[in-house]
Amino acid sequence: MTYKRIVIAGTRSGVGKTSIATGLMAALAARGLKVQGFKVGPDYIDPGYHTLATGRPSRNLDTFLMTPAAVLEAFERAAATSDIAVVEGVMGLYDGHRDTGSGSTATIARLLAAPVLLVVDATSLGQSVAAEVLGYRSLDPGVNLAGVILNRVSNEGHLEVLRRAIKEYTGIPVVGWLRRGSLPPLPSRHLGLIPAGEQEDLGPVLAELAATVTTGLDLERILALASQAGPLPAGGSRLFAAAGAGVREKVPIAVALDKAFNFYYQDALDYLEVLGAELLPFSPLEDDRLPVGAAGIIIGGGFPEIFLAPLTDNRPLLADLRRQVARGIPLYAECGGLMYLAREIIDLEGRKWPLASIVPAACRMQKSLAGLGYREARLCQDTPVGHRDDCLRGHEFHYSTMINKDTDFPPAYTWEHRGSTWYDGYGTRQIVASYLHLHFLGNAGAAQNFLAACRAYKGGRNHDTAGPDPAGD
Repeated sequence: MTYKRIVIAGTRSGVGKTSIATGLMAALAARGLKVQGFKVGPDYIDPGYHTLATGRPSRNLDTFLMTPAAVLEAFERAAATSDIAVVEGVMGLYDGHRDTGSGSTATIARLLAAPVLLVVDATSLGQSVAAEVLGYRSLDPGVNLAGVILNRVSNEGHLEVLRRAIKEYTGIPVVGWLRRGSLPPLPSRHLGLIPAGEQEDLGPVLAELAATVTTGLDLERILALASQAGPLPAGGSRLFAAAGAGVREKVPIAVALDKAFNFYYQDALDYLEVLGAELLPFSPLEDDRLPVGAAGIIIGGGFPEIFLAPLTDNRPLLADLRRQVARGIPLYAECGGLMYLAREIIDLEGRKWPLASIVPAACRMQKSLAGLGYREARLCQDTPVGHRDDCLRGHEFHYSTMINKDTDFPPAYTWEHRGSTWYDGYGTRQIVASYLHLHFLGNAGAAQNFLAACRAYKGGRNHDTAGPDPAGD
């Protein structure tokens, strides 16, 4: 089957790629097209903007976290019901895993056989822009660099210099340009863009992005380029079809989902559902208990450090969480979820915020990055997601560290990085909580194992039996 598709790449981070890609999605959706957004790499925040712009959940494509076959399956599954797929790249076109380049925008563009539009920051550039564009085209002839979008152009005279140089030396068409300062800024803070789920109304910003892109970009030409993409290469996996075969009774799993916890890969959630999970959202900020009947708990990442007061004040939910864990419910937590399960979070001012006290350690915030990058991890214990020495691929990005651990603290994972051995998280037969983010399409066995643990728990206890909070709340 042929899918209309286009990749929006950048020469580097900060060139306006996210604003332009999101604006393009919104502009095409405003025309009545069914637009499917995708994001290259492990980022959780950009897809939230795509989702609001298109009205369809955005998907991540990552050849480190997922196999190439799984990437093809994820793309085909989501794009099949759309009129056009718009894929936002990550960092610069060729930037990926530090050692292999895996996960780069170029890798995804080649895999999807998709044309690429290169966003160039034209600030302080004249004819040299041609050398930049030519270099990006020449580095890998297998990447179909089909057009250029010029951002931060000073005026029409500046545009003419840029356009003429690109045409003369590369022959690549300029499919649009935007004046400096014309794109409305997306809301941000010191950690980067603010997740869309934390904000009340992004409608005006998205409408302005769509209007700016509609004025500055040649949408008809972009649609024509997207239409020139041939059939999607063969070789997609069949994870979803295999997962759905022989699914028995549904297994209810509580999933933390609110402004504090919203870092989930949509395909990973979909895969859990196809495996047999009934996902029951709950809010650690607002709910006073976990969903009744839950046979497992997932607490994903997010920014709990932004919501410490309401999280700490919601003592009934914390007490119910401790009760359920004391009964043996399987629990899986990533990054922000790990922080929430700690005894306390110590903020940048040194204030201590008591939390779940399920992971026997404290979490301390810091101003500098504590962990960033792809990881090939090995389980240190038998856990709900796998057995000791099982290998899993993930990604970490966090500004906190775990301190004051109990002396017998069992780590969840270990990995080698830059010649050193690192340990991460907390792992037992019942609980996995760590800084590592997994994508279940690349770690299908982990999802299957967790569902099996939840199914076994469901078959062996009464979910509605009340009991005291082990911590005495």
